[in-house]
Amino acid sequence: MTHKYKRWYDYDPLLVEVIDLLKNYQEELHAQALIFLQKVEEKVSKEALDRFYEIVKPFNGSRWYDKDPVISKTVELLRVVPQQIQKEAADSFIEALRANGVIVEITEKNN
Repeated sequence: MTHKYKRWYDYDPLLVEVIDLLKNYQEELHAQALIFLQKVEEKVSKEALDRFYEIVKPFNGSRWYDKDPVISKTVELLRVVPQQIQKEAADSFIEALRANGVIVEITEKNN
């Protein structure tokens, strides 16, 4: 079976939006990504999240998100969870950004 998607997140426009935001605004979204990870840790434990990241983190660190461990953990977490959880997490992340006015700040800053 062949998939028409090139990247793991291309199947969902909301995931594409989250990844694009993280890619283009890493510094601005670092704090929000940290909050997102803390919420995940509340559900699964920090130890489980750290163990998971040790397993999936890259060896050479050449991807755009490998420079920042918080962004890297966020992207990797989104990458490996089931699709339904990816969608819920992406929606939750976008809603948190909107609720805190972060998306508005980013778009205004770059216009």
